[in-house]
Amino acid sequence: MNKFFKYWTPIIFWMIVIFALSSIPNLKTNLEEDYILRKVAHAVEFAILTFLFIRALKQEKISFAKILIFSVIFAIFYALTDEYHQTFVLNRHGALKDVAIDSIGILIMGLVWYIKNKGRLIKN
Repeated sequence: MNKFFKYWTPIIFWMIVIFALSSIPNLKTNLEEDYILRKVAHAVEFAILTFLFIRALKQEKISFAKILIFSVIFAIFYALTDEYHQTFVLNRHGALKDVAIDSIGILIMGLVWYIKNKGRLIKN
């Protein structure tokens, strides 16, 4: 049970944060770079989610490849549900291009983790 709280509670918390941010009708700022900042934020929030999935799955004693694949799939699935959720929020809309931007963050995190840990893959 302690393992659950240590590794899976942060994922649930972060998913709630993403959900809450997606529930805000208008996240625009008055900055000139607003569009770029929002898109970078999308990629970063899903990179963090992917990291948290990787961290949790490492504790489940599954293969290196499965950790990476499941983490990417779970994060992309949540990105899809997040965009669908936004279709119900006033002044927001769901867009597949945002899922693509989220996926960039997801894939970058997956790639960073792969590069950092590929030595372990070769040893196994």
